[in-house]
Amino acid sequence: MALVDVLAAVPSGSPEAAIAQGLDFGRLPRHVAVIMDGNGRWAAERHLPRVEGHRAGIESVRETVETSARLGLCVLTLYAFSVENWKRPVTEVSALMGLLRHYLRAELKTLLRNNIQFKVIGQMDRLGREVREELDAAMARTAANTGMVFNIALSYGGRAEIVDAARQAIARGLTPDQLDEETFASFLYTAGQPDPDLLIRTSGEMRVSNFLLWQIAYAEIWVTDTFWPDFRARHLLEAVADYQKRDRRYGAVSSDTVEALK
Repeated sequence: MALVDVLAAVPSGSPEAAIAQGLDFGRLPRHVAVIMDGNGRWAAERHLPRVEGHRAGIESVRETVETSARLGLCVLTLYAFSVENWKRPVTEVSALMGLLRHYLRAELKTLLRNNIQFKVIGQMDRLGREVREELDAAMARTAANTGMVFNIALSYGGRAEIVDAARQAIARGLTPDQLDEETFASFLYTAGQPDPDLLIRTSGEMRVSNFLLWQIAYAEIWVTDTFWPDFRARHLLEAVADYQKRDRRYGAVSSDTVEALK
């Protein structure tokens, strides 16, 4: 996957094509994580039920997954349903789970065709049996794929993930001396995957909402006012282009600052 794959999927001469042509494909973020926000407000602006915002967001998921794969990202993680979302009305939760099952059935062939490996991160045991069966089937069918890993965060909470990891470490009998950051990370839901380099949030909210709290320690954050149902390939490409303009220092002081302090 590279520039030619992206250009093949966007109109010639379009803003998307111009942004893609300006990217350095040797400096792409390995892992992009997205907080998909704004479905409810999108629906409210159109005087529609909230579920219609979630339904409209499916097309955004489809385009984001396919564009990420064409770019050649290693990992894409979408925040679909948090542990806090269980507090929403039963009818809304049920509709969300139904939309998830519909997406998996409709897109499985696309995931297979694009060599995408599908994974779920979160407390799957809290999901209904039928939903778990659909998820397990999709993970099994794509397990041998070697391209981009597509994580969907379901019944997910960053604090809960850290607690679950600590419990696993204790259950393995690890002593404090044996537990360093690398070992602890091996118990997280994302074990074996690179941490996010870029965190995208839609709808303009400036918070991380209990998402990948351990993993985003040094992630670059890009926020757009666009509601999730309106998020398209152009927005993803804009985020990657902005990411490539930044100087990632991982907490280190820049050389300019060192010189200024002398």
